[in-house]
Formats: sequence, C-alpha cells, structure tokens
Amino acid sequence: MDELVDMVLDETREKMEKSIKHLEEELMKIRAGKASTHVVDGIMVDYYGVMTPLNQVSNIGTPDAKTVAIQPWEKNMINPIEKAIMQANIGITPENNGEIIRLNVPPLTEERRIDLVRQVKQEGEDTKVGIRNVRRDANDDLKSLQKDGLPEDEQKNGESEVQKLTDKYIEKVEKDIEAKEKDIMTV
Repeated sequence: MDELVDMVLDETREKMEKSIKHLEEELMKIRAGKASTHVVDGIMVDYYGVMTPLNQVSNIGTPDAKTVAIQPWEKNMINPIEKAIMQANIGITPENNGEIIRLNVPPLTEERRIDLVRQVKQEGEDTKVGIRNVRRDANDDLKSLQKDGLPEDEQKNGESEVQKLTDKYIEKVEKDIEAKEKDIMTV
C-alpha cells in the first residue's frame, strides 16, 4: 500500500485509540456502588495557592468495598481537601476525623442504577460519534490524496481499511459499555 495511505491509517488508528482511552477514563469516574479511588480523579486542591491534583497531596485508598479513605500528607491540608471534594460535587459527603477523610459510598437505588446506565450509554454513543468522525476525516484525506495522484484502487483499499478499523473500535466501545452496564446493575 502507498506510504501516504499508511500514514492516514496510522493517524486514524491513533485517534480512535485516543477515543477509546477517553471512554475508559470517563467510565472509571462513573461509580457502580463500590468504592473506587477513581471517584476523586480530577479533583484539584488549593495547596498553598497552587491548584494541585488531590492524589499529589494525599494517599488515596479503599480500605473496604464501601469506603474511600484520603490520608493527607500534611494535617493542615484536611480542610482544603474536604472543601475541594464538596465543590467537586461527586455526590458523596466527606467525613473527617482530624487525620483522615472518609467517603462512604452509599448503595445505589434501582433508579440511580438506571440513570447511571443511561449515562454510560450516552458516553458510549459520544465515543462512537467521535470514531465515526475520525473515519470521515480519514476518508476525506484519502479522497484528497487521490486527487493528488493516488491510484483509485489504493484509495478504495485505504477506505476499506479505515472501515475495518472503525468496526473494530466500535465493537470495543460496545464491549466496554456492556461490561460497565453489567457492573452497575450487579447488586
């Protein structure tokens, strides 16, 4: 296959891979009734005037299936961490005993599980749209290469490879969504 077609395919594969990675990160943030340290990913704490990720000012762990424990490295960071968690609006109220902050993950109601599944499906749909947009861009690139002298059969082969990549990554999205849905609905 033509070198330019290979470049388009590599770029397409890379972008689709990024879409999957983003989906997996988003799915980790959706809690399924079990404690997970990912529930506090992305929370920024005011650390002496500098906004710093929570995991860089404390140890975060799950001592049991229903609790996330946050142990600040400095005792005077308890209040800023607690404030940051409240502002992040993750749906869990922090409890602090002066040394450690605990997040008790409440059990999910059936209604909340259904909402979470809906949210998971929406993330999946958004990712599929992103993958299809990458496919469209790749096909446009291949068409412009053909106008610049690429043989038509090379362009068609390239488009067929792009479609195979699209199918592969859409299938991966389906599997990720299905696994997360099963995780959420398991009581």
